[in-house]
Amino acid sequence: MSTLTVSKHFVEASLSGAERLGLDVRLLLQEAGISPDLLRIEKARVNSDQFSRLMQVIWSRTDDEFMGMGPRRARYGTFATMCALVINCQTLEEVFQRAFRFSRLFEPMVSMELEVNDTNARLVSRIEGELRDPAYFLQESILVIWHRLGSWLIGQPVELEKAEFDYPRPEHGDEYRHIFHCPLSFDSDCTALTFSKRFLSAPVIRDKPEMRQFLKTSPADLLSRPDESNTWTGRIRGLIGRDFSRPMPDFDWIAQELHTSPQTLRRRLKQENTSFQEIKDLLRRDMAIYYLSHQELPINDIAERVGFTEPSTFHRAFKKWTGVTPGAWREGERGDLVQ
Repeated sequence: MSTLTVSKHFVEASLSGAERLGLDVRLLLQEAGISPDLLRIEKARVNSDQFSRLMQVIWSRTDDEFMGMGPRRARYGTFATMCALVINCQTLEEVFQRAFRFSRLFEPMVSMELEVNDTNARLVSRIEGELRDPAYFLQESILVIWHRLGSWLIGQPVELEKAEFDYPRPEHGDEYRHIFHCPLSFDSDCTALTFSKRFLSAPVIRDKPEMRQFLKTSPADLLSRPDESNTWTGRIRGLIGRDFSRPMPDFDWIAQELHTSPQTLRRRLKQENTSFQEIKDLLRRDMAIYYLSHQELPINDIAERVGFTEPSTFHRAFKKWTGVTPGAWREGERGDLVQ
């Protein structure tokens, strides 16, 4: 089951191009299994399965992997063609170089270019022409897709040292902390991701059958389901698990299991723009949202499942996380929210 959730902002931002093209966004949402009423909630979130389906619906209905936001159309299948070209590469460096050569064949160019110095490597955004991307969704998506595709091909997350953006910090900028897990810099002279040069020599470990399976749900899954297995955040989420009916492990035990000191672990989490308390809160929030989508589960039972002994405490916490009560959230998912 998928318990990760995606902010309402990204749902609405992903639809902006389709709406500009005249498509009925309510129908697109419904086709993806998302209640339009849910988005009336200020802090609404959808699960990663729903967001992945929405991406696929938008690409299919617009026949444009740039979703109506780019300087040109990228017909549905462009990403798959690029993947077919890079699967035969030997190393990550070759992947990024070949992907750039492919994407620059189309004008105006929308691509990421690899730059390398003595210690670091950078993927730098190269976009020609005019974007219709007021919420920066397309620009964010390109960064995420190239980074996570490379990580998948070599079988390990490419740990980012810095993410730069050539635009001001957007209103949803706080979400970037959980997307990039590294220091962020806005109003920079370029949009780029910096990482250690050592990753460039990592071998490509995937084969063509794996790529065919991967493409059944990607690049949608690359946007909706980050691979956090090699981040400190992901390791802690894995140790905590999903069973909150048991006492939650404390920080010292977590540090011991990860073979590090509490002080070092706090520093690592700060570098990933998070904290132990935030990881626990977001896990509980996402699990609560997952259970609320199962209409047959009583809300009091859900409170217990996510670790609250008192339903009233759960109601207060959920309203703090989402801005509404669990009951109002469930009404939004059913499509009968009254506000």
